[in-house]
Amino acid sequence: MSAVSVAPSAPLPAVTKVPFSRLVLVEWRKMTDTRAGRVMLMITGGLIALVAGVILLITALADMPALPASTWMSALSFPVSLLVPVLAIMIVTQEWGQRTHMVTFTLEPSRLKVVFAKLAAVFVLGVVTMAIAVGIGALGTLASAGIAGTDANWNVTGTELAWTLATQVLYLLMGFGFAMLLLNTPAALVIYYGYTLILEASVFSALYFVFDWAQNIFPWISMQVAMMPFIAPGQMEAAGVTVEDGALGVARLITSIALWVGLPLVLGTMRVLKSELK
Repeated sequence: MSAVSVAPSAPLPAVTKVPFSRLVLVEWRKMTDTRAGRVMLMITGGLIALVAGVILLITALADMPALPASTWMSALSFPVSLLVPVLAIMIVTQEWGQRTHMVTFTLEPSRLKVVFAKLAAVFVLGVVTMAIAVGIGALGTLASAGIAGTDANWNVTGTELAWTLATQVLYLLMGFGFAMLLLNTPAALVIYYGYTLILEASVFSALYFVFDWAQNIFPWISMQVAMMPFIAPGQMEAAGVTVEDGALGVARLITSIALWVGLPLVLGTMRVLKSELK
């Protein structure tokens, strides 16, 4: 009998990991290059332009003095904080709602790596949208000064700009955390806007300036109230409220951020890592 010759087996191709930068780019496209993402960005941009136009129109018709840059920044950051968090929520929930997460975790088995890529994309989104709002605010400051016939008032400090950016990013991360924790778009939106628009903007803020007990409790459980000594100390002094911007104020700020940003992110990440793909 003749010996059977066995052809040498070809070596398997080396497996290369997907670069993290590519994952971030993919998640960025999922967030912005979809019908829902494009619509939300268009609405946000349109609302920013509308707010700027209304301010300029009122300034011209009412013969008002030129608005300072800080007022422009506050006015134009509102549409960003109101609408952009929807994208931070949908970057997580739309995959689980449409079951495309099975494809995502098949192409990249490391779920934690995917979570970090989504987180990085959300952070970049916050920085980019705020940069656009600040840029339009700068143009509005110049236009307002031109209409009033005065010099532009560039009264925004680096600290104020940093706090505005940090605030926007923190609330984006909060929405992202709620999305991972609930994995459901309507539920995440209800919880996020219920907290930010009802509890923080209405209940906590109103009671804080009225009752002494609220001034002792709410800074520990509300990010907006905890940030006020650092963002709006003049408003607090005018209302007769003690400004705690030292060690106590920092402790309150860290606690509130850990409660509303850190805890949802940690618990949400744990759920994404352990949830069954189906």
